[in-house]
Amino acid sequence: MKRTVIVSILFFLNFYLPVFGQAPQVPQVIDFAGLTLKLNDAARKDIQADVDAQYRSASHFQAKLDRVNLYMPIIERVLREEGVPDDFKFLAIQESSLISDAVSTSNAVGFWQFKKGTAEEVFLRVDNEVDERKSIVSSTRGAATYLKKHQRYMDNWATTLVSYQMGLGGARGYYKDKYKGHRSMDIDRNTYWYLKKFLAHKIAYQGQLGKMVSNGSYLHEYPIQGPSTLKSVAKSLGVSENHLQEYNKWSLKGSIPNDRTYTVTYILKGIVPERPLLASNPPSTNDNGLLPVKSNALGFPKITENAKKPNQIKINGIKGVVAISNNQSQLAIQAGISEGKLRRVNDLKASDPIQPGGYYYIKNKKAKQKHLNTLFNQGKPFGESLNCMESVNTP
Repeated sequence: MKRTVIVSILFFLNFYLPVFGQAPQVPQVIDFAGLTLKLNDAARKDIQADVDAQYRSASHFQAKLDRVNLYMPIIERVLREEGVPDDFKFLAIQESSLISDAVSTSNAVGFWQFKKGTAEEVFLRVDNEVDERKSIVSSTRGAATYLKKHQRYMDNWATTLVSYQMGLGGARGYYKDKYKGHRSMDIDRNTYWYLKKFLAHKIAYQGQLGKMVSNGSYLHEYPIQGPSTLKSVAKSLGVSENHLQEYNKWSLKGSIPNDRTYTVTYILKGIVPERPLLASNPPSTNDNGLLPVKSNALGFPKITENAKKPNQIKINGIKGVVAISNNQSQLAIQAGISEGKLRRVNDLKASDPIQPGGYYYIKNKKAKQKHLNTLFNQGKPFGESLNCMESVNTP
């Protein structure tokens, strides 16, 4: 009993003590998006005041931090796919505190605070049925498109960041070509407030990222092309319709149109599973409803999604599914195969757990199956069976 209490205390200290402790201090030099920012004392004082304000209320900070760690894995992945520096993830915190339906006094809406006209310029759908400004996936992709367009003119990610608030014309008029192509900047009291406020958010939250949400949950992505409804998807996922409505406020009437692939998000318990890094924006489907092959940075695994059959995929050309449950029985039902076949083609033992969001085969791989878990974990992303892996990895 005593050992359990000690472990629990250590877990608490590791994950939550920094939230209640002293706010991080603003350094003299900050690396941001490949730039070196040199801060004088006056700028550090201004930024420190904003950092301290974030830490003023422990309960408020923890609630905000839970949203940050819930949404951040998706934001980070989309920014990587789009070629936008990772540091811009802190901009979403600054803009909306990651509240999906946040509305500003100027009627900017959603995670990245787009006005309707600007949202449509970056290919987001905004009408009486769908508002993609409230979709974490779509809006992040839209923000990346917006930032990349401005960077082509500004050639400086710090001034590009300011242009997110000022607009491209405003930022070009404000900065002229003063910092164009520069890779270092001096930050002082006269530096534009929006950039200093961003740096405060970066400093306040960068040391808190990657920690488990306090209730042990993560946000799972479920790509789907309609026509469908949140009610129908909820039934297939085994979650409540209210749950999907809470995390998919982009669907204003609960419907999912068929004009493009949308991403439904919902909460699962556990650790965020690794997902392949997509090479480009989700393109439109071909005549077969299959999305073009996408791969991670190493080229494997190559995942082809079936937009007409959500959670059905091909893994390097082999039919598979994205698990939506955590046990073999439910996964077998989802895949439409027997539990025995599920275990056989995935080299699973009857006692092995299923990772929600993980990829599982529903057809045989390239050779006869044989269970050897360590080699299977290496061979699975490549579509290789254990016998194939053993043939080249036996000492």
